[in-house]
Amino acid sequence: MTDTTPRLVLDHVVLWVRDPVAAAGFYEETVGLEPVRVDEFAAGKAPFPSVRINEESILDLAPLSLMESMKMLPGAAESAGHPVNHVCLSLSGDGFEALRTRLEDRAVPVSDLSYDSFGARGPARRSFYFRDPDGNVIEARHYA
Repeated sequence: MTDTTPRLVLDHVVLWVRDPVAAAGFYEETVGLEPVRVDEFAAGKAPFPSVRINEESILDLAPLSLMESMKMLPGAAESAGHPVNHVCLSLSGDGFEALRTRLEDRAVPVSDLSYDSFGARGPARRSFYFRDPDGNVIEARHYA
């Protein structure tokens, strides 16, 4: 990027989920993310809840019932129920350890550790993968 390149930030990723409230609970209690609009969704005042990754990025937890309204592009509705390959969360070393412990404490299967896999900030010191209750694959990593 040059000084004239506009700064781009990942705003959100939409994950298809069967039960958005349960998914939000998983991401809050197990992954440690802050829930957003869960009460509004439960009250029928928001189409889906989200969880906050950081100040600038969230994961939207879209119910499969939204599939019919996905008409922004031809074929967009057919993506419902097809998770992305994976979403990667970058944590501090302590946060990385705490997440792995919470997952293991809740009997969520985790992969072996990987070392030096490439990401947005270069090679990560360590990473591992797990699935959320809807089968979406999440990678957790930390950089040196």
